This record gives sequence, C-alpha cells and structure tokens, in this order.
Amino acid sequence: MRTALTDLVGVRHPIVQTGMGWVAGPRLVTATARAGALGILASATMTPEQLRSAVREVRSRTDAPFGVNLRSDAGDARERVRIIVEEGVRVASFALAPSRELIAELKDAGVLVVPSVGARRHAEKVAAWGADAVIVQGGEGGGHTGDVATTVLLPQVVDAVGIPVVAAGGFHDGRGLVAALAYGAAGVAMGTRFLLTSDSTVPDAVKARYLAATAKDITLTRAVDGLPHRMLRTEMVAELENGTGRLRALYGAVRRASRFRRLSGLSWPGMVRDGLAMRHGKELSWSQVLLAANTPMLLRAAMVEGRTDLGIMASGQVAALIEDVPSVAGLVERVMADAEGTLAALAAMSSPPGAESSPSGA
Repeated sequence: MRTALTDLVGVRHPIVQTGMGWVAGPRLVTATARAGALGILASATMTPEQLRSAVREVRSRTDAPFGVNLRSDAGDARERVRIIVEEGVRVASFALAPSRELIAELKDAGVLVVPSVGARRHAEKVAAWGADAVIVQGGEGGGHTGDVATTVLLPQVVDAVGIPVVAAGGFHDGRGLVAALAYGAAGVAMGTRFLLTSDSTVPDAVKARYLAATAKDITLTRAVDGLPHRMLRTEMVAELENGTGRLRALYGAVRRASRFRRLSGLSWPGMVRDGLAMRHGKELSWSQVLLAANTPMLLRAAMVEGRTDLGIMASGQVAALIEDVPSVAGLVERVMADAEGTLAALAAMSSPPGAESSPSGA
C-alpha cells in the first residue's frame, strides 16, 4: 500500500511502531523494520552510549529504515541528535515539539523530522518550522495524552497542514488503518498493539495483565505526575487516586521515591530538581513532584522487572480490544490483509448491482 508516509520514509507499509520507553528497544524495532513498517527506538530511557549501541544493533540486523524518538527538552538533546546523524538514522521523532533550530539541524543532515503532537496549533507550528510529517495522538492513546478524541483531532490537523499526518490513538487493526486513511492520514502509529507482540521484551506476566484489561480498567489520571496520563488502573494507581489528604499522598510518594531513588541513583535534591523540571508549567504537589521525577523508574518496574504491583503501565484504550500476542511480522501482515479486505468490501458496496457479472454471450 503506497501513501505519502511510505514514499517519504521508504517503508512498505503505512504503519509506525511508536517509541515506548523501556519497550521500544532493538529487538522490537528490528522486527518492525523487517516487517516493512517504521520502528522507532525509545531513547529517553537510554544513556547516549546505550542509544548509539542500540542504533548499531538494529543497523546490524536490517537495512530497512527506522527512527529514534528524542525528548526535545532533554539537556543532552543535541548530543543525541549528533548520534543519530553520525549513525545514519532515517527518522527523528519527538514526544514534545522540537525547536526550529533543532529541526533545521536535523534536516540539514538529511534526517526526516516527525514530531508527535496533541493539538492542531502544535502541528501548524512544527509544519511551519519545516517538519517533514507529524504523528497526531488523540486522547485514546497511552501515556501522556490529551483529551480530544482522534476522530475529532485527526481531521483538524489533516486540514490544517500540508505535510503527511500519521494517526495515533485507538488503532490496532486494518479497519482502523482504512478509517485513518479515509480521514486523510498517511498511515497509523500504534504503541499498545506492538507492546503486545512476541517480539516485545515486556514480561509475559505484564502482557497478561494488558490482555485481561477491559475498558473500565484503563484510566486517564493526573494522580501520578500532575499531567494527563493514560494507563492501566493498577494497585498503585488506585491507591494514588483514592488517597485522602496531602500528608498521606506525600508519605506514599516519599516511600516510593526512596525505593526508586536506590534504583535510579538519583540524590534527593536531584530527584526534586528533575520533578520540578517536568512540571511543564503545571502546579504540582510535592508528592507529584517526586513521582514525576520517578516516572521513568515507575515504568521500568513494570515493563522490565514485571512489578505490576509497584510500577505503572501506560496503555491506550485499545488494550481492551486486544486478545492475542502475535509476532510483529504476523501483526503487520494481518493488519495489511484486513485493510485490503476492508477496502475491497467498501469498493463492492459502491459498485452498481450486477457490475461484477457480464451479460450472457458478452
């Protein structure tokens, strides 16, 4: 299937595997690239040295294009940009809008810039600054997200910018891909669906927790770090949401922060400094400041260590529809087959009666 996304990036299928922290490592990205979709490494949970190693590992396993997701507000963002330029990475994606200067630096080096946005105005801004495409995530998406549904946000952005738009938030099959194309998107990006594959390194017990989730088990909460964050409603999330009183919340945050401080190696002043830096202009309680600083470690506890009781599990609402754990190759093949079948069925609906059969003797 050829779209503006496949032409731009050089992949066979208009599907993007998003850069999920602790999930989108070399194994998942390699499998995605080999399957003909665009895999994106999550660099925010890697040191620069680990990022370079991960890029080289993927490159050693496939010649297909892939990308790296960066945090534009990270103190070492330019060092990471230098790495992806030096290593010949095809695509740089961003969770937050990169600066005009950063976009120009990447484009001058021949790297495609594809920021993720959650609002029309953000898409318009990065497009004006030279972004090559945008990923638009609606409120159904996992992790930090907005409150506007994909079906409302996507057509707004498609109509507002003249660059390829990739739809994210609520996609897991070929029907969704066709729906996104009908809205004017050039493809879809999926996170939770790729997390639930056999090529994902997430522990099986954690995958089982996702598979068992119903729609009511997936919540959008500000209780963790003060920002809208969609995730599974785990024991820890329920405790944070149901906690009464600031002192109780602060006590729980300090207790958890102490535990994660030992894992992350952060000092208490460093933890507070990082937490304050992650406020993004929001008013946070001290408990949320500590939790914000520890969010990457909270994710790691679940996604790497399998501690569903202790960590947090970012999740799109689409988890409620997923029932299996295929290989990435099997997933991509199935999505594309479903999309082709859906398109054929729609074409048949628009054909006049008897158009498929010719008159006798013709």
